[in-house]
Amino acid sequence: QVQLVESGGGLVQAGGSLRLSCAPSRGFIFTFTAVGWYRQAPGKERELVAYLPAGGSPKYADSAKGRFTIFTTNTKNTVDLQMNSLKPEDTAVYYCNALRGSSTYWGEGTQVTVSS
Repeated sequence: QVQLVESGGGLVQAGGSLRLSCAPSRGFIFTFTAVGWYRQAPGKERELVAYLPAGGSPKYADSAKGRFTIFTTNTKNTVDLQMNSLKPEDTAVYYCNALRGSSTYWGEGTQVTVSS
């Protein structure tokens, strides 16, 4: 069973930046895999933030456009989310997702809190 582990969350002031990273369990690489970052705020449904299809161009939620960047790091085999100009409304638990064929994998999430 593939496991994804997120890291990089924390507390940051509005306007600040964070970089989230998602690493898979040993033996799994992100080649030919669609990856994404989702978030879920208290009392709200989980929503897509950024998505990188296998071999394709990244897609972003309107709320993330111009501020967030999703990318893979081949040397470290991670999927990262660079978040700039953070706002209090970005506060949520952020989850990494990987989709390969009919299999989908989730991490347990990392908390991001943006103070005003």
